[in-house]
Amino acid sequence: MDKPRIMKELAAIVGREWVISDPDELTVYECDGMTYLEKAMPDVVVLPDNTEQVVEVVKLCDREQLPFLPRGAGTGLSGGAIAVAGGVIIGLNRMNRILEIDLANQRAVVEPGLVNIALTQAVLDRGYYFSPDPASQAASSIGGNVAENAGGPHCLKYGTTTMHLLGLELVLASGEIVQLGGKTLDCPGYDLTGLFTGSEGTLGIATKLTVRLLRQAEAVKTLLASFRAIEAASEVVSEIIATGIIPSALEMMDRHIIGALEAWLHIGYSEGAGAVLLIELDGPAAEIEAQAKRIELICVWHGVLDLRIARDEQERALLWKGRKGAVAAVGRITHEFYLQDGVVPRTRLPQVLREVEAIAERNACVIANVFHAGDGNLHPLICFDSRREGELQRALTAGAEIMRLCLSVGGSITGEHGIGMEKIDFMPLMYSSDDLEAMRRVRVAFDSASRCNPGKLLPTTRSCCDTHIGYRPHRIEREGLAQRY
Repeated sequence: MDKPRIMKELAAIVGREWVISDPDELTVYECDGMTYLEKAMPDVVVLPDNTEQVVEVVKLCDREQLPFLPRGAGTGLSGGAIAVAGGVIIGLNRMNRILEIDLANQRAVVEPGLVNIALTQAVLDRGYYFSPDPASQAASSIGGNVAENAGGPHCLKYGTTTMHLLGLELVLASGEIVQLGGKTLDCPGYDLTGLFTGSEGTLGIATKLTVRLLRQAEAVKTLLASFRAIEAASEVVSEIIATGIIPSALEMMDRHIIGALEAWLHIGYSEGAGAVLLIELDGPAAEIEAQAKRIELICVWHGVLDLRIARDEQERALLWKGRKGAVAAVGRITHEFYLQDGVVPRTRLPQVLREVEAIAERNACVIANVFHAGDGNLHPLICFDSRREGELQRALTAGAEIMRLCLSVGGSITGEHGIGMEKIDFMPLMYSSDDLEAMRRVRVAFDSASRCNPGKLLPTTRSCCDTHIGYRPHRIEREGLAQRY
């Protein structure tokens, strides 16, 4: 790579101030939210302001045969925004505008760098909101949410990001612009919009996104139920769904999270609680009143210690502040943590959580649990201190065991964080070689040279899943990938 010449050309496209090459400044881009595993430095970061600039940057990369990848807020948790082969990071932070709001048709057109919560804030006073709400919604970008098909607490009732993305403008690896989907709910032909969602930046760069807006519900009721044991709370989750009630959110936190949050925010969790459920209902007022009464009976039947119902918006906000702050609170009980992401059938939650506790004991570590219980999306936080010999290794071993556990009960190795670098060597445990080859062919159809976010999502050598740490042996391949470019 002729770096001085490339930088000069990039500066001509976006302006010199929007080209980053100083090693100290590039350090910011060496990892995403997965700060505790591998890191890699890009050769250069460029920050375009519009689609035309993205096109020109991508064409330059195509001509020079440079790897590149899109990056939003960098809050991802699987290493998806790391430049493992060097090359160019195309940061989309400046492309953060709301281009159109069409409330009559409940649509909005936004740029990928728009922070998730900003869209809801723009339409809230008119009775609308954007439903996907990952815990990082105050920082994560909508483009990043699309790349990972992000979920969040309310995806139980309203679905993940793919349910709310209708169309997009896409810049391919060649620099060609294509339009996928549109404003209608169902466009004829192949669902390429759905295909792109969750592709982790490997198929191109989305520069405009057409999304659905929803009307706010007539009424909302938020309940907090405390239980002595996590098994009882898990059984309540299954029974609520079995009755036909679909809460808008159904979240669980274990004793480790409860203790950390209470010490920090003083929520008022019940003393002796081993688990709490945060249950939210929305819809017609009469309907949710009836549902709340049914849920109260279910909780009582399973030995609830305490059941609180938020009396007003202020108390509701406090209950949600606890759930949204759960991950941050773990910093009070550990030096570092490895945040996992897997999915299990919710009927298997009691069994799986018992086995997660056994995994913690085998690996001499604490595993705190906070998760989207309603759809079985687990987020174990494996606590460790890398300053102590062997602790990081044990944490990674525990993470690998949790992945295998999820698969053994018919689940998945990710619910919303994506594969990225972290779980790439676990893919062959979930998919056959034919499945993976079909996915590779799709990728090549969009990007024949695989320059767009290389080294992510799909393994390109025989998996090393028989080891405790799937991604570590893959480093050899990634180093070869970097040399290739």
